[in-house]
Amino acid sequence: MSEATTLAASAASPDPAEGLRAVRALRRLLERLEAIQVENARTQGWSWQAIADALEVSRQAVHQKYNRKRR
Repeated sequence: MSEATTLAASAASPDPAEGLRAVRALRRLLERLEAIQVENARTQGWSWQAIADALEVSRQAVHQKYNRKRR
């Protein structure tokens, strides 16, 4: 079973402590995956607007979040 599948199963736990820990871990995993894909897109020449459209957020939001990491 993958890490995400295991965490998703734990997030559905009737135990709130276990469920909330799993949700927190899923959020961290999602953030890492998003950062990797934004970097891949920028490396391949995608504009901030194209990335924002794919993520369904504003250009300003994605630029502000990820451009700092490139400095």
